[in-house]
Amino acid sequence: MTSLPPLAQVIGDPIAQSKSPIIHRFWLEKLGLSGDYTAAHVSAEHLADYLGTSRTKSGWVGCNVTMPHKQDIIPLLDALDPTAAKLGAVNTVVRSDDGLLTGYNTDAGGFLEPLRQELANNHLFRMARILGTGGAARAIIAALADQGFTLVVAGRDPAKARALLDKLAPEGEHHAIHLSHFADTTDFAFDDREGCMDLIVNASPLGMTGNEPLAFDLSHAPPRSIVYDIVTSPVETALLTEAKAAGFRTIGGLAMLIGQAAIAFEKFYGTPPPRAHDAELMKRLSQ
Repeated sequence: MTSLPPLAQVIGDPIAQSKSPIIHRFWLEKLGLSGDYTAAHVSAEHLADYLGTSRTKSGWVGCNVTMPHKQDIIPLLDALDPTAAKLGAVNTVVRSDDGLLTGYNTDAGGFLEPLRQELANNHLFRMARILGTGGAARAIIAALADQGFTLVVAGRDPAKARALLDKLAPEGEHHAIHLSHFADTTDFAFDDREGCMDLIVNASPLGMTGNEPLAFDLSHAPPRSIVYDIVTSPVETALLTEAKAAGFRTIGGLAMLIGQAAIAFEKFYGTPPPRAHDAELMKRLSQ
């Protein structure tokens, strides 16, 4: 047990854009719980020092981990949850009462949450085009492979994309290509997609505030595709704006962020968050 009210944090570099403190503080307030959740800017060279100090800090219960630390943090932890070990990426660290640090990955569960209703349907075929090969992409590749999707993973290094597929989705005829493949217009004639589920997923930081824009031409999106951008800043990315204008269904990064935060919140504070207030929370996050 800790002697001070529980404190959890989110760490990354950069970190100013993180909306995690808003989410966790909102839930703490709704539940009337003591405790806090803050953002901490932690550079790569200070990651070990941060964990060393935090594991002995009274009240500190753990942290969420964002770019670029999801993989580099692993050797600094005492234990890994099986999912995090399989993915080779950690986005949640929890301190036990005896000071041990265990790494988890809640990205897969958070990513799938807004798709659950669609995934409950039977489909003739499922295909996902995933842009990115970082920590979040690892979780998304594994999650969608488990849901029966044929995957096309695009990255700046196709060999890295291929290696991720071989490790995380060894079954099935998946494809690894260069990210530039989706930048130009295509005149490919998609077959009838009735009864199919197609996803376009930006699992990269491209399009995030302060980063390069994402070059994706919507001619590569089959009819009836769901366009899913995990970027949370800005809330409405250029990809989502263009996809909506073209008539595609869209899912923004806030949905995944809230889903994975809900799993972490229970680990940090010992109680599930009040999800009945999701609409209010989403509105607050969008301001």
